[in-house]
Formats: sequence, structure tokens, C-alpha cells
Amino acid sequence: MPRGSRLDAPGTLHHVMVRGINGNNIVTDDEDRSYFISRLSTVSVATGTSIYAWALMSNHIHLLLKSGEIGLATFMRKLLTGYAIYYNRRHTRQGYVFQNRYKSIVCEEERYFLKLVSYIHLNPLRAGLVESLDELDLYPWSGHAVVMKNIRQEWQDRAAVLRYFGDEDSACRHEYRTFVSSESGLGRQPELTGGGLIRSNGGWSEVKSLRRRGEKAFSDERILGSSDFVRELLTDVEGGSAGQLPVMPLDEEAKERLEQACANAGISVEVLQSGSRVKGCSALRKELAVEFVRVLGLSYAATARLLGVSSSAVKQIFLREGLCK
Repeated sequence: MPRGSRLDAPGTLHHVMVRGINGNNIVTDDEDRSYFISRLSTVSVATGTSIYAWALMSNHIHLLLKSGEIGLATFMRKLLTGYAIYYNRRHTRQGYVFQNRYKSIVCEEERYFLKLVSYIHLNPLRAGLVESLDELDLYPWSGHAVVMKNIRQEWQDRAAVLRYFGDEDSACRHEYRTFVSSESGLGRQPELTGGGLIRSNGGWSEVKSLRRRGEKAFSDERILGSSDFVRELLTDVEGGSAGQLPVMPLDEEAKERLEQACANAGISVEVLQSGSRVKGCSALRKELAVEFVRVLGLSYAATARLLGVSSSAVKQIFLREGLCK
């Protein structure tokens, strides 16, 4: 399936995800991290790009931003090219640092802004880089500490986040942290990072209902928003060419989610499917088993094939957790 063009109008809210080539790390130490943040600062200020949330992980980056007059594509090119030149020079290497095509999702601001801020800022906690919200409050490689006023980054628009919680800074910070705390128990939220059908049709239950009926749905993988938001945006941007997009086959959807979850966890698909018990594998298999069966509606057998285990092993996960299919 050909990839869609980017929706790149200035002033658009984007959730951007950038991964290292072949899942490789993009930072190796705090010197790399500091340079990347310095580069982000310089380019965002120079291009008038507003940065609301960010998380710099070992092998990928999340950004929530509103593009300036030059648009998203030029901003990302300046950011990533400059960092890649630095990284290759410092580490005496050649070749690509990032995957050729970063992922950008246009977001319905009123509906998803705060959800995305918390989701992005909680990445270090979900990945185990910090062990608690108290540690995240001081963690320098995510924008959460900036919103909490524990780290100063003038280029990050913390005021735009706190504005949702009132007018007085101290009280707003308290309310913001309470909100982030309430979101911290939600875990991975795939609807915020993948699956345009999920984004545009009211969640997985409705998508599964459409699939059972054999119907097609109005959606776009580049957009996080209501069906009306998708339709209006595509009509504005593409001159009314928006149409019905087919539902992605379940096996393709599951495979895509498997690859993304493994990349996020720093575990190769091959290692996960080999039955390895290395740190994190068992927990990830359990999480994916529940997602594939209860969310995607796959059978135990189909889930087992994807995870490299037996059908009885998948069934045991559900029995141990007291879950039903």
C-alpha cells in the first residue's frame, strides 16, 4: 500500500515519532542527549515551532508540536540532519541514524492535547528509565520536569499545557501532576500512536463491529481525531478527495503492533518469538496476548503463532489473570 502524503499545513498539531535505523539507539550517553536537546531548542526557536511535550528515549523520540510557517517537514529535516551529522562525527561512523521516514500524526487539539502530553511525558516511566513519578518530576530527558518547573527550558511551551488547569502557576502544576498520575496507570495506549481506524471510529469495539459486518470505515492513519475531524481536515487539505479506506486485515494489524511493541521495549521480534526469557520478554508476551485476543479479537491459536508460543500457553495467561476471552 503506498504511503500517504503528509498533512503539513503550518499551525497544525502533530504527534511525531522518530526511530533509530533498524531499531538502533540514537543516543549512547548524556552528551548525546544534551546535544539533541540543544539542537531541538535551536531549531524550534529558529523556525517558530511550538514544542508542548517530548521524550528522548534510547532508540526513539516522541514530540508533540505545532508547526511554524515553514511546516513540519522542513523543521524535522533541520532537526534530524543536524543531529545525525553530529552523531556520526562523534562516534566515528557512517550511514543513517534515523529511519528514513518519521511518523507524524495530525491531532484534534481540543480532544487529545492533554492525553498526548501525558502519554508522551510518561514514556520514561513506562519504559522503566525511572521508577516513580517522583523520579520523573526531576528526569531531564522528558518535558515533564519542565512543566513541573524543576528544569528550565525556555523553548518548551509549558504555559500552553498549564493553561488547561487554570491561571496560577503553582496550582496549575499541582493539577497537571494529578492528571499525569491518573494517566500513569493506563499503560500503552495504541490508539494514540497507531491505527487510524481506531482513532477515527470511536475505539476498538466499534472497529471490530465494522469488521464483523464487513463494512468499510472513513478514516486516515495520519490523523488522530473524530470521524468528522478526519473528514473535514481531508476535505480542506485534499480538496474533497477523502473517501472510504479499507479495514486493515487483522493479521497485518497484529503484526504491525507486535513490531512496534518490540521496538518500544528494545526487544527484537525474533527474540520474543524464540521463547526467550530475557528481561521483559515474558511481560511483553503477556501484554500482547491480552491485546491480540481481547482487543483485536484474534483466536488463541493465531495469537500463539505471532508470539512463538503454544495455544495452551496463551490460554494459561488468561486463566492466571482471571480474564475471559
